[in-house]
Amino acid sequence: MSDSDDETQHTARLVAAWRAADRTLTRSPREATVGEALARLAEAPYDYDMDAPGDIYGDGVVAELERRVAQLLGTQDAAFFPSGTMAQQVALRCWAGRTGNPVVALHPMSHPEMWEGEALSTVSGLRVVHPTTGAHQMTAEEVEAVREPFGTLMLELPLREAGFLLPTWEELQALVEAGREREAAIHFDGARLWECTVHFGRPLPEIAGLADSVYVSFYKSLGGLSGAALAGSWEFVEETRVWRHRYGGQIFRQFPQALAALAGLERELPRLPSYVAQARRVAGALREALAKSGVPWSRVHPEEPHTHQFQVWLPYEPDRLTDAGLRQAEETGTVLFRRWSAGGPPGLAVTEVDVTQPGLSWTESDVHEAVSAFVARI
Repeated sequence: MSDSDDETQHTARLVAAWRAADRTLTRSPREATVGEALARLAEAPYDYDMDAPGDIYGDGVVAELERRVAQLLGTQDAAFFPSGTMAQQVALRCWAGRTGNPVVALHPMSHPEMWEGEALSTVSGLRVVHPTTGAHQMTAEEVEAVREPFGTLMLELPLREAGFLLPTWEELQALVEAGREREAAIHFDGARLWECTVHFGRPLPEIAGLADSVYVSFYKSLGGLSGAALAGSWEFVEETRVWRHRYGGQIFRQFPQALAALAGLERELPRLPSYVAQARRVAGALREALAKSGVPWSRVHPEEPHTHQFQVWLPYEPDRLTDAGLRQAEETGTVLFRRWSAGGPPGLAVTEVDVTQPGLSWTESDVHEAVSAFVARI
C-alpha cells in the first residue's frame, strides 16, 4: 500500500470518528455527506424569493448576494468570485494598474505567500516586499521603514498563520495611515473579517471603511459552500468584474454557492460574537487544564483569542497528537483537537481550535475532562 493510500485511509478514519462524536467544539465541512449538504442547502431559511428565476452569469441570486455584502460592509459595490485566491489576485492586480506600481507590501505569513502557489508573481507579474518577518501583525513603524516604494499595502485580518492575530483598533488605524503616507492603496484580506467586530469594538462598515478594497469569504466563518466577494467603490468593483472574466471566474450558474452564502449571512453572522466569547472561555479553561495535566510544556496562543479561532502548541510529534485525538474521539465520543502539524522548532506541534455552535454548550469542567482524556492517550 502506498503512502497516499495510507493517508487516505487515515483521513477516512478521522472523519468517521469526528462524524460519530456527540461532543465537539465545531463541525468539519468534511463530516457532511453529499446528500446531507444538499438537504441543508434546500432546508436553510432564506430571505430570498425562491420562485425567482435562477442566476445566469451572475444575475439573480448572485447579484442579490453582492448587494447584501456591499450593504453589510458599507461599500458602494461588491462582486462575487468563485474563490478567494482569484479575488485576491484580481484586487492586487487592479491596484497595481491603478497605482502604476507592481509592488505589494504584505506579511510573509499571509495567504498569497503561503497558499496561492506564487500566483502574485507567476500569474499577475507582481512583486512583494515584507515589512516584517516576525510572527505578529505588521506595525506602522515596520511599514514606514520599507526601503522601496510599493503600490499596495495588504493586511490580513486576522493573520491566520500567526494565530488568528489582529492589531488593536488604534494599531490598525496607524497601519492604514502609514500605507497612505506612502501613497499606497490599502487592501484588506478579510476572509475572516466577519468575526473581527468583537476585538475591534467597531461595526463592519467602520472596519471596512479604512480600506480601499476588502475581500471576504463565504465559507471560512459563515459555513457556505465556497466563494468570496470583493468590495469597494463602484469603479473599482466594475474593473474587478472585467478581470474576473479574464481569470475564468465568470461562471454560468452559481446559485448553490450564493444561496449558501446568504444562509450564512442570515444564520451564522449574528452568532459570531457568541462564538468569540465562548472561544475565550474555552481558551482559558484549556490553559488551566493543560497546566495541571502533567505535559512538560503547553501554549494557548493568543492567551485571549482575538476571534473564535486560536492555536494550541504542545512538545510532541504531530502524528502522536493526532492519533491521541483520534482515539479519544473513537473511544469517548468527544473531539477536542483534530489534526496537528509541525511548527517552529523540532519537537513542537500546533493545532487550530475553532469554536462554533456545537461548542457553545461546553463548560470549563467539560474542557478539563476532555484535556485529561486527551493527555492520557498521548
